[in-house]
Amino acid sequence: MIHDKRLDGGNGFDWGRTSEEYAKYRDIYPPAFWKPLLEAGLFQKGMRVLDIGTGTGVLPRALCKYGAEFVGTDISAEQVAQARRLSEGMPITYYVCPAEQLDFPAASFDTITACQCFFYFDHSVVVPLLARLLKPGGRLAVTYLSWLPEEDPIAGASEQLVLRHNPAWTGGGEYRRPVSLPEIIDRYFIRVQEEQFDLPLSFTRESWAGRIHACRGVGASLPPEALARFEEKHRALLEEIAPERFNILHYAAYAILHVRETPDIGNWPESY
Repeated sequence: MIHDKRLDGGNGFDWGRTSEEYAKYRDIYPPAFWKPLLEAGLFQKGMRVLDIGTGTGVLPRALCKYGAEFVGTDISAEQVAQARRLSEGMPITYYVCPAEQLDFPAASFDTITACQCFFYFDHSVVVPLLARLLKPGGRLAVTYLSWLPEEDPIAGASEQLVLRHNPAWTGGGEYRRPVSLPEIIDRYFIRVQEEQFDLPLSFTRESWAGRIHACRGVGASLPPEALARFEEKHRALLEEIAPERFNILHYAAYAILHVRETPDIGNWPESY
C-alpha cells in the first residue's frame, strides 16, 4: 500500500489490487505515442534500456522488437508478475524494486524511461540516481498520457462518477500541459525535446469500464463493496451515454533529457 501526501489526501492505494485489470485494459498506447521516442533513437540495437515504474511492462513489450535490451522495475510484485506473463519469450528482465532503491552499477544504461509514473517518485533521490545509472551521453525519457475530461463528455462523466465514490482522488481534471518535471532535474539533466499532441483512442464500453477500474482512484483504492457499487453505476452510465464503440480524446506529452557530462557531485546523496 502506497501513501503519498501529495496524492489523494494521503489515502492509500495499491496497484497490486488492480494488476489483472491493468494487464488487460491499460495497454492502450498506439504506435503514434511511441513514434517520437523511436525517432530520437532511444531503443536501437545494442542499447540497454531501464524502464522504471514499468507496471505490466507496457513500454518494454511494445519497444523491445527494435533491438534494445530492456530491464523493467516496479514496486508492485503483482504488476511485475503480470509483466513477466505478458512478456514470455521477449528479451526483457523484470525486478520488483522501488525506483528509489535501484541497485545497478553506475553507467549501466543508454536510456531510462518512465511512462505514466514519474510523479510518484521521491525526486530528490530518484533524479540523481538515474543520472548515475546512465552512461555518458545517456538519455532519460519521461512520458504521459491522459484523457481530457473537459473536452470529452464520456471521459468527463466517468471522472465525475469516480469523484462521487472517491472524493479524495486527485487524479482528475487533466488538461494539455508539458510533462511535469521537478526543479532538481536541471542539476543533472539537460532538456532537449518536449512535445504534447492529441490522440483519440478507441474503446468499447467493456474496455473503457476496465480502463477506469484500473485507475488509481478506483480499483487500486476503493474497498471491495464500494468498488462493486462503483462498477455497477459506471456500467449503467455507459449504457446510457456511450455507444458500443467510441473514441476518448487523450493528450500525450513527453520530455527527452540528456544526462549532464559533469553533474554537481555535491548534490549527489551520500549513499551513492
